[in-house]
Amino acid sequence: MTLFIQPVPILQDNYAWFLRDGQSGACGIVDPAEEGPIVAAITAHGGRLDRIFLTHHHADHIAAADALRARYGAQVIGAAADARRLPRLDIAVGDGDHVMLGAAEAIVIDTPGHTRGHVSYFFPATPALFCGDTLFSMGCGRLFEGTAREMFDSLRRIAALPDETLICCGHEYTLSNARFALHVDPANAAVAERMREVEALRAQGRPTVPVTLAEEKRTNPFLRAPDVATLAKLRQEKDVFR
Repeated sequence: MTLFIQPVPILQDNYAWFLRDGQSGACGIVDPAEEGPIVAAITAHGGRLDRIFLTHHHADHIAAADALRARYGAQVIGAAADARRLPRLDIAVGDGDHVMLGAAEAIVIDTPGHTRGHVSYFFPATPALFCGDTLFSMGCGRLFEGTAREMFDSLRRIAALPDETLICCGHEYTLSNARFALHVDPANAAVAERMREVEALRAQGRPTVPVTLAEEKRTNPFLRAPDVATLAKLRQEKDVFR
């Protein structure tokens, strides 16, 4: 049975992700930073929370983790390399580790660039990737701590996953990212088509993610960057783009 996935809008433009393993009924949440909406989502799906997955240490991804652990008895999972900046970890993980949500297996992938301790969780059976602030739809995270080389390598690792992988990222940034993608790649018909789709979704108040990796390969200028220098230049341009 597949993994049930639901984005939970929190804060201004963040997404936490509610997960339920169809075989065991085990439930998880990725990057919880606001308790109320997440509790509402958990309640709507039976009131169970078994595991809390953290991608990186920023407050808008971890702020409600301790409260949810206390409420539900869930285990907190995060990067061993960044444990000092995360809530207390029940399960500390590193690149290549396997963690379970009931019968659903996730592979941990180191994805530094946005922060040095950033990890992503790949569920191959679905397939789905919970990538925090490394890869956004049509964009990538700012280089707050990492380097362009680290971000490039992280994106290459993501690009190697199956094309049908669902990209489940940490923010609703797609509309602004699409505008930048059109600016730097104006002849790309796939970008223009995705822009129209994104505008329609946002006009209806609907999320633009998850999105397939195949779609990102067609439309994301950062994922399409052929080398580190190109990615660095794009990131510098995006940082000041209005």
